[in-house]
Amino acid sequence: MENFTNNELNIVDLPQFESVTLQRLQTKYRRVLAVNIGVVLLIELIILLILTLKPEELSTKDVLFFWLGGGIIGFCVVWLTLLGFRKKGYAFREHDLIFQYGVIATNTKIIPYNRVQHVALHEGLISRYLGLAQVEIYTAGVQGGDIKIPGLLKDDAERIKQLLMGKIQKEL
Repeated sequence: MENFTNNELNIVDLPQFESVTLQRLQTKYRRVLAVNIGVVLLIELIILLILTLKPEELSTKDVLFFWLGGGIIGFCVVWLTLLGFRKKGYAFREHDLIFQYGVIATNTKIIPYNRVQHVALHEGLISRYLGLAQVEIYTAGVQGGDIKIPGLLKDDAERIKQLLMGKIQKEL
C-alpha cells in the first residue's frame, strides 16, 4: 500500500508562464483584419446613409450627431481590432499550450495537452489567398476552454495540428 502525501507547495517555486516568450501572429493577418473592418465599416456607412437619407425629417444637428457617432464607432472598431492583433500570442511548452489575447484586459489560457480532444484547421477566403490558416483547439469539459489561433502561416498551422494530434494519440 502506497503512502499518501499531500505536501504544501510554495507558490514562489511554481513555474511562471509570464516568462515564456510568446509567438505573435503573422503580420499578413492584418490584411484579413483590414478586409473584415472594411466590411463592418461599409455596413455602418449604409446604415448611416439610410438613417440620414431624408434630411427634411431630421435636423442638421441630428444628421451631424449620426455621422459623428458613426465616425467615433468606426474609429473604435479599427483601433480595438488593431490593438487586439498586437496583443495575441501563443506558445507551446512540453506539457501545455499558452494563448494570450485581449484588448482592455489581457486574458491568458493555459491548456494541458491531456485536455485537448480535437484539433481543426480552417482557412477563410482571404486567409487562404495570403497563405494563412487558423487552428482551432477543442478541449474537454471546460466551457470557454477552446482556443482559436488565427493568423498562422499554413505550414505552421499544419505543424501545430500534427503536434497536437500526436499529443492526443499519446494520451489515448
